[in-house]
Amino acid sequence: MIALVDYGMGNLRSVEKALEYVGLKVLRTSDPEVVKKSRAVVLPGVGAFKDAVYNLKRLGLYDAILLHIESGKPFLGICLGLQLLFERSYEFGEEKGFGVLEGEVVLLPPTVKIPHIGWNQLWKRRESKVLEGIEDGEFVYFVHSYRVIPKKDDVVLTLTDYGEYFVSSVEYENIFAVQFHPEKSQKVGLKLLKNWAIYNLSL
Repeated sequence: MIALVDYGMGNLRSVEKALEYVGLKVLRTSDPEVVKKSRAVVLPGVGAFKDAVYNLKRLGLYDAILLHIESGKPFLGICLGLQLLFERSYEFGEEKGFGVLEGEVVLLPPTVKIPHIGWNQLWKRRESKVLEGIEDGEFVYFVHSYRVIPKKDDVVLTLTDYGEYFVSSVEYENIFAVQFHPEKSQKVGLKLLKNWAIYNLSL
């Protein structure tokens, strides 16, 4: 069973439908005990980093997700679910994240229109089973104002050019996370989710 974490930050139905489409049995949940027992956790989200941390802690989900990641079981982060993996964000003041990846979350450069909304390209920094069948330069759908800046380059999977290059996905051990929305990225997004399921869950 795959736990789709519901902490009041965004519409989860489109993510749920996309995961079900690629063959996963998904349970949308706000229960920390369900998260602890799940085979894999999917953490989506849109909105402010500080609000997300508050909601996760209020519901008892923060520690449950951290324990899941530390256990080595598969984790998929989408949009805000990527940003929360890092040490801190500066959105509406400094706030600590999970800190399982070194680095921080900062505003996109002032030279571009914020938020970044719409289709943009993925450029691979390295090969990954999750990217099998996805060509360099494929388009995916973004909605965000902040970006992650990892301290270590080896976690970076893809970059995207928006005024300057920013990190659009990361992969490290049992963690895979994206800044874009695979559930809104049509064939490319579904292919990526299918690859993640096959690679991590032997679907």
